[in-house]
Amino acid sequence: MISSGSFGKCNVRKNIDGKLFSLNYGRIIAENIDPIEKKPLFHFLPASLSYSIACAGCNFKCFFCQNYQISQIELEEGLWSGVYCSPSDIVKKALRYDCKSISYTYTEPTIFFEFAFDTSIIAKENKIKNVFVTNGYMTKEAIDKIAPCLDAANVDLKGFTDDFYRKYTGARLKPVLENIEYMKNKDIWVEVTTLLIPGLNDSREEIKAIAEFLKSISDELPWHISAYYPQYKSSIKATESEKILEAVSIGKGTGLKYVYGGNIISDNAENTICPGCGKLLIRRRGYNLLENNIEKNMCIFCKNKINGFF
Repeated sequence: MISSGSFGKCNVRKNIDGKLFSLNYGRIIAENIDPIEKKPLFHFLPASLSYSIACAGCNFKCFFCQNYQISQIELEEGLWSGVYCSPSDIVKKALRYDCKSISYTYTEPTIFFEFAFDTSIIAKENKIKNVFVTNGYMTKEAIDKIAPCLDAANVDLKGFTDDFYRKYTGARLKPVLENIEYMKNKDIWVEVTTLLIPGLNDSREEIKAIAEFLKSISDELPWHISAYYPQYKSSIKATESEKILEAVSIGKGTGLKYVYGGNIISDNAENTICPGCGKLLIRRRGYNLLENNIEKNMCIFCKNKINGFF
């Protein structure tokens, strides 16, 4: 409960005379044309561009935040951070630059949910897809409201213990797990990312537990395992490439069909392999797609169906 005159944890909503106001509505603090692979989404409109926006703030307080300059703002900073754009302004820019989607990203999209929702409606009317890059910590009511317009989401599953979430994010694990499955059941295309932090969430047991949870939802749910680099208030050493490759191997060994390693230099950690015949389907390097052997959501070699939107 936010008392009258007080701010929420995110510092961008305020109770004014019994009504909750969003202080960061339309105040765009980050705005870029990104490859969809940067979200990361590997099974959703590959090689397309996504108009990517953010407003300031976050409902998590991660000491290792990779975008802390715009997510971890001070009280009332949301009043002046960013440059105002209307929802129609954002859609017009997406159309101008031939972006197939609009991504609400960089910070937590539910922090600027009202603006994202209004924009998503206009985007849908213009045949532009909508993407959330989210920590997954939201109400079912919020998902229900945005679901008719939300086409895809990458959910950041930060760890697999409630102790990790309480200690390092100020949140809880259970709602995130429930929302991954809930969004999937709402026919929103879902991919999951885990930032592997040495000593905090990188044990073989925890990696396997995450993989088993994702498999229980769908063995075709793509999982991105990304290397961490020290940011914000963290001085923990960066994740070694070998640890990411080991985690990818554990994920695949658990039965997940699509497991990717990110933020490392590798010739094949980001490639998509056909689970039917084992041949290369998509070759990637960084955010670039170098080869694509998927046609009409099928492997061109064995005609195995590949889950996603290709």
